[in-house]
This record gives sequence, C-alpha cells and structure tokens, in this order.
Amino acid sequence: MHNQMLHCAMPSSSTRSNLHSSLPPLQGSSGDNTPSSSTQPSPTVNLTCEFTLAKQTDSYSEIWSKIHPSYSYEDQNLGQGEAREDQQLAQVLNPSRECVQEALRHATPSTLTRLVSTYFDHSENTSHLCLLLHDNVQHARSLYYDLHNLLDVLPLDSDPNSLTQAQCDRAFNIFLQFDGLGNPFPRPDSHNFHDMRHCFSQLNQQLHHRLCKSRSRVHLLRRAASCSAICFIGPLLPSLVPTKISKKALSHLAQLDAAAKGTYVLHNDLNTIDRLVERLYTAIEGDKFLIRLGLDRGGERHPIHEVAKQLQKNHHNFLSQLMDLEEHICLCFATINRARSLLLKEIYLHQSHYPNQFAA
Repeated sequence: MHNQMLHCAMPSSSTRSNLHSSLPPLQGSSGDNTPSSSTQPSPTVNLTCEFTLAKQTDSYSEIWSKIHPSYSYEDQNLGQGEAREDQQLAQVLNPSRECVQEALRHATPSTLTRLVSTYFDHSENTSHLCLLLHDNVQHARSLYYDLHNLLDVLPLDSDPNSLTQAQCDRAFNIFLQFDGLGNPFPRPDSHNFHDMRHCFSQLNQQLHHRLCKSRSRVHLLRRAASCSAICFIGPLLPSLVPTKISKKALSHLAQLDAAAKGTYVLHNDLNTIDRLVERLYTAIEGDKFLIRLGLDRGGERHPIHEVAKQLQKNHHNFLSQLMDLEEHICLCFATINRARSLLLKEIYLHQSHYPNQFAA
C-alpha cells in the first residue's frame, strides 16, 4: 500500500458525464437513446462500439501511457518489487486513497459510511489486481520473445528437411527454455478473482438492500413534506423539517446509488478480465504441451518442424488475446477512477450542505 499523496481535486463535469455513459441504463431505457424496436442492434454490436469509444477517451489514453513504460523484452528482470507496484498504484488510482480518507475523516460512523468506505477499498484492491495482471502480460511477452523471433525466421512453409541442424538445435534450446518457465497467468481456480468477485457480490447485495430502504424513506418523507405544506399549524408556519430531512435523505441516496453503480460495473469488468486471463492461461498451457512433444523427440527435424508450424498458427491469435487483456485492464482502471470520482463528488456535496452530519 502506498503513502504518496496525490492532488485531491474535485472531479470535473466531464469526468462525471463519462461515468454515466459506462453505467448500466435505467430500467425502461435502451441506454443508447435509441427507441426500442424489433430491429434494434444486438447487444454484442453495442458493446463493441462502446468499447471502441472508451478507448478513444483522454482518460483511457492517460492511463495507458502511465502503465506502459518502455519495456525491453530482452530484459528478463521485469519483477521490480513492491515499491514499483505502490508507485504505479499512486500514479493510476484517482481520486487517491488520501483524498478518500480526508473526505471520510469527519464522517459519523454509520451504515452509509461503512458501505462507502468498503466500496473505495474494493475499488483500490481491484486496481492493485489489475496492475499485477498487467505485469503478467509483460512477463508473457518476455516468455514468448525468443520463441516468436524463432518462428519468424524458420522456413516452416517448406519441407521439414529444409531445416538445418543449426536451426533444429536453436529451436530445441528455445523450446527447452520455454518449457522451464512457468505460466505467467494465474490458474483458472486462483483465489484472486474468486475472492474479489465474492467481495463485490456481497457489497452489491448490501447496497441494493440499503438503496431499497433509502428509496422507501425518501418516498415517505416526500409524502410527509407534501402533507405538511397543506396541513400546517398556524397561518405562516409551514413545517420545513420534512423537506430538509428529505434533501439529506436524497443526498444519502445519491451516494448509495453512485456506489451501487460503480460496484455493478466493476463486478462485470472483473468477470470479463477473468475470462480473458483464463483464455490466455489455457493458450500458454497448450503451447507448452506442444513444445514438450517436440522435446520428447530430441532435436529431430520433423517433430521440430511440426511443433514450430503449429506454434506459428497460434502466434497471431495469442498476441491478439494479450492486447485484448491489456485494453480491458486499462479500461477497468478508467472505470474505477470515474466511479470513485462520482462517489467522492456526492460526498463533498453532502458535506457542504450538512457539515459533520454523515449518518444514514
């Protein structure tokens, strides 16, 4: 965990508007300003368009530049320790942990503050997990660097006998090196994603329960305010208390709604990233299986040729999967920051109207 202070700025209007575009549409809305009809485009097409547009935003580009320094794939020493991870987290996470702690410092302990604080913790943990996965991607590129260079120069479209002994020996050594290295990605049964998804699932249930109670309370307070405006005691003494309480309740409701939307989106992002990681893990294990088949036959031309030819077929698809994961990781960072900014903005608004009154 890092202790570096970041600039604590109020989220901009453009940041808040970008978040709403990434959140699920309200019930009864198509979510894309398109009237519902039988000829409506498929969800897959819409999601593809949304993903493409998200990659064109300034926030996405900014995060991409922060988490993609100039790597040399020939440098195998990619693990640079916990200090580097903390520094990267401090650069990427916004609003920072310090900003959140400052906003919640004078909050009255309550169900609302607990849920809001839990959301901020979970979103920060998700950022940390994404940084680890980003490092896994770089390790995977390093793992395949020599192998892909080999595939680019071997005459795999010709007869196996066209391979020279020197080429076979080089291929065998690279296969042996590849086989000796572990899979950079976690196993599909890894606790990382399971635990994180479980945390978000629990938080989502708690926020949904609290939202239902808050909405019922706001509804009752609105009715009370309406009645008091008509049936007041004295000719010039309408009761203003229900209206004031209703505004406070609406502020609490806005905070819960922001946390619930952020939880929903991040839970979905985690599910997507989990599937992409599982696909890459399986692809690497498949390549390892092929390479072991080649190693079992020693340095013979024919098995070396057949294994290398199959690896070449997998090559471009694997690189595409790596890029797909990188892009979703970057998009997840951007989503986390937009959701944190929106929630922190609601907290600031509430504190400006009701200083030191944060109890739900």
